[in-house]
Amino acid sequence: TLLPINYYKSLLTKKKDSYAIYAESSFKNEQKLLVIGNDVTTKYSRRSEDEFDRMARYIFAMVKERPGNYMVFAPSYKMLEDVSDAFLKYSKEDWRIIKQESGMKEADREEFLNEFDKGDTMIAFCVMGGIFAEGIDLTEEKLIGAAILGTGLPQVGHEQEILKKYFDERDDEGFDYAYRYPGMNKVLQSAGRVIRTVNDRGVILLLDERFLQSANKKLFPREWSDYKICNVTNVGEEISKFWSNPSL
Repeated sequence: TLLPINYYKSLLTKKKDSYAIYAESSFKNEQKLLVIGNDVTTKYSRRSEDEFDRMARYIFAMVKERPGNYMVFAPSYKMLEDVSDAFLKYSKEDWRIIKQESGMKEADREEFLNEFDKGDTMIAFCVMGGIFAEGIDLTEEKLIGAAILGTGLPQVGHEQEILKKYFDERDDEGFDYAYRYPGMNKVLQSAGRVIRTVNDRGVILLLDERFLQSANKKLFPREWSDYKICNVTNVGEEISKFWSNPSL
């Protein structure tokens, strides 16, 4: 919740000697498979049907290895629709697909979450930073995997540019505070849906080559040090090995 820590310290206090305590996770690294896709991105300059198709193939590779419930987090409703449409040609007949809609009321939210109790294979397409990306607990078999599409960067806007200018004038890190840090916070929240208890197991796909940039990797929590780097042709092998591990 309070990662990246320096981002929150800068926003919450002007003191330079504030300290923080990093509580070690009670979960084992073996409970999750964390994969970074190195041949895909959500950059505006590369958004195309081919790119959406590659994302869909990653999602298919994740889902086909084990029946269960999965979530896909997109940076916008537009990309949610683009990628879910691309995924339709890979989805099997007995897989259910549901999608978050804008302006969902409490009853709609409850109905959406009830879909995770039906015991078949389901893929839920949601928006990063939205109502299903935080504050929900889908434990054990209710959720066994999530794909995160992109680094979560906020759209360029008046408020973000004011924040960028403010921090640029002080430490020349305006882009980080206005865009990179809030984006990574949304990524962490979305990925955090998968492992909620000591009995959970699951796959997390980070689908953007920009996650491999040093500026983004240094924001990873300690528990993400064991990530795998894959492409769309070999990601299925890694996922298959994870689920076939006899210790799980």
